[in-house]
Amino acid sequence: MALADPHIPLLVKLAYTAFMAVLVPVYLRKYGPTNFLYFCDVALLLTLAGVWTESALLLSVATVGILVAQIFWLCDFFGRLFGLPMTGMTAYMFDAERSRFLRGLSLFHGWLPVLLLYLLNCTGYDPRALPAWTVMGTVLVLVCYFLMPRPSAVRGLEPVNINYVFGFSDERPQEWMSERAWLGVTLIGFPVVLYLPAHVLLLWVMPAA
Repeated sequence: MALADPHIPLLVKLAYTAFMAVLVPVYLRKYGPTNFLYFCDVALLLTLAGVWTESALLLSVATVGILVAQIFWLCDFFGRLFGLPMTGMTAYMFDAERSRFLRGLSLFHGWLPVLLLYLLNCTGYDPRALPAWTVMGTVLVLVCYFLMPRPSAVRGLEPVNINYVFGFSDERPQEWMSERAWLGVTLIGFPVVLYLPAHVLLLWVMPAA
């Protein structure tokens, strides 16, 4: 498949940069720097670098890392919106302690995958994204499990249970299995369930970089 346009429009670059110029300082002030260990926030930063360098690899890495996960996020969000919550993934979007402005910024989970697909249609998909994100994602999971705060029913806005390394709830760890077993599930399951299907889909539908 041929590239639709090898160049990313300047308007797209400026609009995305303006959004990030708002989100980054707000998130740093409200949530702290550890919030940027979330896969989706790492993808935001990779996308910012990717749109200006027009790097197919950076944009591909971001897309592989979040495409499938954001589909789950959207299903949970709309399920909770209509009174049928699936997991605790998007409970924070309905947390009255967080301002509507903060929650509005978090709606990027819905439109970022669409933007990334558009950008990859411009630059092409680089298959090196799968091993690159697998390594990055594994490191992030280990850092969040061993060094970041556990789930807690008593907390402020500081991120806990980053990347769901203790289960889907921020209030308490999952109880289906031991914590180390869950860690093993994430280390093996994330690449198999989240990254690999995105890679296969992008190889199929996107032009080559």
